[in-house]
Amino acid sequence: MIAAVDVGLRRIGVALSPDGRVVFPKEAILRRGRKQAARELGEFLREWGVRTLVVGLPREGSSEEEMQRRIRHFISLVELPPETVLYFQDEAGSSQEAKERMVGITRQRRDGKIDSLAAQIILERWLEGCHTPKN
Repeated sequence: MIAAVDVGLRRIGVALSPDGRVVFPKEAILRRGRKQAARELGEFLREWGVRTLVVGLPREGSSEEEMQRRIRHFISLVELPPETVLYFQDEAGSSQEAKERMVGITRQRRDGKIDSLAAQIILERWLEGCHTPKN
């Protein structure tokens, strides 16, 4: 199983791909604190038998370095399942694309749907591109 996460300050969007072709957004993890969110993400990954984790990482923008540092630190707190391979994927524009995909489908509430759809987009991009572990 392959999973992707879109790590935000309030929510962590998650998506899964059982076969490397089809990607499903799952319910986002509400982030009340780093340790709680890291624990819940680790439980999610174990529950679904994830062996490949793709983490969205900003590559552009004014706060790029700070967000990369925060995301990498958060992921270091997650107890990954044994033998899980970690990849980072450029997440540029994924949240905006997720909002555009949702226009007319649902009201844009702060319920995590956009975050998990962004994770789906990140995983779709990763599946389409080349994969370099832990860059």
